[in-house]
Amino acid sequence: MADILVLAEHDGAALKPATLHTVAAAAKIGGSIHVLVAGSGAKAAADAAAKVAGVSKVLLADDAAYAHALAEPLAALIVALAPGYGHILAPATATGKNVLPRVAALLDVAQVSDILSVEGPDTFTRPIYAGNAIATVTSADAVKVITVRTTAFEAAPAEGGSASVEAVAAAGDPGLSKFVSAELSKSERPELTAARVVVSGGRGMQSGDNFHLLEALADKLGGAVGASRAAVDSGFVPNDYQVGQTGKIVAPELYIAVGISGAIQHLAGMKDSKVIVAINKDEEAPIFQVADYGLVADLFKAVPELTEKLQ
Repeated sequence: MADILVLAEHDGAALKPATLHTVAAAAKIGGSIHVLVAGSGAKAAADAAAKVAGVSKVLLADDAAYAHALAEPLAALIVALAPGYGHILAPATATGKNVLPRVAALLDVAQVSDILSVEGPDTFTRPIYAGNAIATVTSADAVKVITVRTTAFEAAPAEGGSASVEAVAAAGDPGLSKFVSAELSKSERPELTAARVVVSGGRGMQSGDNFHLLEALADKLGGAVGASRAAVDSGFVPNDYQVGQTGKIVAPELYIAVGISGAIQHLAGMKDSKVIVAINKDEEAPIFQVADYGLVADLFKAVPELTEKLQ
């Protein structure tokens, strides 16, 4: 069986959780799993990848061209490494969605996007119609280029592996893009896609200032703050708060939806949460159809009371 190549996401020092979920998906395909760590000064991340259970080899491409994970040089590197691999996987995150379509185009194959399960080495399931239907897709391509919905797979153990780390040469930089600058938002709260608890607000929050109610609740629960597309489009919060089909896909242990009606595109991003709690004054809101617990109440009264009760 051909080897599997997994593109790692990392910050230079440690792997991001999405990589562990993608390795778990690769394990279900079967075959030897190789993890590509591309970056600048990323030896620590490569060493972390070598410890992941199920990984047999780590390829370390340490070059300034990969310092900012630009899609064009990364795609060129993966294509250069592609011979000998039957599957190339990446998380269905912003980075994976940016890089792998370019890889698929350069290899002249059809990408299989956002898989939910592995039915066989060439057969996968993926959501369509905003998750209202699940399609079973079979690929006849010699190389399967796949993005993985990380919330659909349990994370591979971060310890227990003893893979070798092998240095690989950088591929030629196409020179189609360059890094100019980055403005990073800093928060004491956990990352939205990795948080155990997510508290999200919708248009019912009425303004960005009112999101401090959710922030207080999230801080009590040690969680992250999210939002519906309606709240983001209204300018209440930044784009990186958005949960949904066109935002971030989350599956926390607890998801609290406050003032969110439950549009299909939002449900597609959070309906895999373990426990869903909805607070909305409209008892006919669609969110109650997927909620495990629902409270029909004025959020401006209910949320402060809930926050106060929590220790």
